[in-house]
Amino acid sequence: MGKLYQEDNLRLSEKITPQRRRYSNHFRGWFVKRYRRLYVRLMRLQENPVAMSRGLALGVFAGCFPLFGFQTFIGVILAILFRGSKVAAAIGTWVSNPITYIPLYVLNFKVGKFLLGVKSLSSQDVNLESLSSLMESGYIFATTLLVGCLAVGIVAGIVSYFLSLHIFRRWKRKKRTFRNR
Repeated sequence: MGKLYQEDNLRLSEKITPQRRRYSNHFRGWFVKRYRRLYVRLMRLQENPVAMSRGLALGVFAGCFPLFGFQTFIGVILAILFRGSKVAAAIGTWVSNPITYIPLYVLNFKVGKFLLGVKSLSSQDVNLESLSSLMESGYIFATTLLVGCLAVGIVAGIVSYFLSLHIFRRWKRKKRTFRNR
């Protein structure tokens, strides 16, 4: 009787092990759950692929600007104005998140420097005793960053529009063929 009980325990542990292995890494399990929810939410949208792609592209565009806390609001407002999907616009603003803030804005600043032809801004060039010099360097920094954000946002928005349009059209086709079975 003891042997039989041990074999049953062994079989139960063998059945549980793949599931434990699948979610052994807590972050990976969390990420997989979030990705599945996002996928299901996008699949349930009844909008056409063009409106969904337009909304996502506008959200990505808004997400490239350093307006923390207002990116989603701006993305949804742009989606309303340009008749895009509001949910997709809100999702598109996630392009800037706590992990990507710094690399994204460094890239935006470098692109802005390149486009405006600004020399490097260093603390040695700024006279801290003069308020006008300090304000001028702040104006140059803000202008350079915003021009870079605009350029990167336009390019990222266009790329995300065409990429997501292709993906959303494929999803719609698969959805139709799945329903017709």
